[in-house]
Amino acid sequence: MDKSKIKNQKRDRRRAKIRSRIKGTAACPRLSVFRSNRHVYAQLVDDDSGRTIISAHTRETVKTAKKSAAGKKAAAAPAGAERAEYALGELIAKKAKNKKIGRAVFDRGGYKYHGRVKAVADGARAGGMEF
Repeated sequence: MDKSKIKNQKRDRRRAKIRSRIKGTAACPRLSVFRSNRHVYAQLVDDDSGRTIISAHTRETVKTAKKSAAGKKAAAAPAGAERAEYALGELIAKKAKNKKIGRAVFDRGGYKYHGRVKAVADGARAGGMEF
């Protein structure tokens, strides 16, 4: 079997195990993270009704990541590749705050809580969300 198929099957198994333990509601939705080779996507999901409340991706945050690196948040934001993911976390927290959502359950999607996935969580915490 192809190595990439095995890798995806293992991630799918981890993701199913994580999703069996956590559940998002309307008051406390699930912050789901998907990481592709180029971009990271995050969305707040209400599992009770089965709908996405808010979604965002790093393509939206490329310009804001450059601005925040030059601004006052440069000390708190990570340097290098995770800058756009940190800005993604801040953006999703800002959108959630507009819809009066302050708490969420973090779903790492079968990925390690490390690097770009961790940067999304850190940015969301900096934006005011609680996990």
